[in-house]
Amino acid sequence: MIRIETFTLGPMSTNAYLLTDESGKRGVVIDPGMKPGPLLKRIKDMEIEAILLTHAHLDHIGGVQEVRELKGCPVYLHDEEADWLGSPKLNGSARWPEVTGPIVVEPAEFALDEGQVLDFLGEKIRVFHTPGHSPGSVSFLLDKHLIGGDVLFRLSVGRTDLPGGDWNTLLDSIHGKLFKLDDDIVVYPGHGPKTTIGYEKQNNPYV
Repeated sequence: MIRIETFTLGPMSTNAYLLTDESGKRGVVIDPGMKPGPLLKRIKDMEIEAILLTHAHLDHIGGVQEVRELKGCPVYLHDEEADWLGSPKLNGSARWPEVTGPIVVEPAEFALDEGQVLDFLGEKIRVFHTPGHSPGSVSFLLDKHLIGGDVLFRLSVGRTDLPGGDWNTLLDSIHGKLFKLDDDIVVYPGHGPKTTIGYEKQNNPYV
């Protein structure tokens, strides 16, 4: 059984997720955001197999370099945003100087793509390419758990007014991929509380 822990980090209250195996000694980090101190403390004595990124906006990548240097683990990101890690203009950190200084991260070691199946912690993690909020946004499905970044929130959806965002593409991702999943799938969003696919189908006013 994989355990999922949530760490709400930084000035934008971004949800980082830590997946741990049954032993509690191995983990995978998803979206280590800015000011990752609590996450770093938690993983200090763990083996971290990888950092998975749902997308490369500043608030989701602010802690990547610290986790990577502490644990020596590779980073996975969709190729559509391969250049964003090293570009404050693309990742948005140049846009909000009052929030953070320029964020520059070394390139990801591995690319993510639609339909890919990752093998971590002895479990399979399925990758969905879910663009719209950003061109390289992905969602990760692990059993009945979907870690979806800023695509779908409880009673809301990701913004589309940032570079590479597109409203119709976002709706296609939600209706064409996420809403085809079982209603009891639990959604772990990039911000705010958990929800389920079924609840959002019935109640989300944006979709």
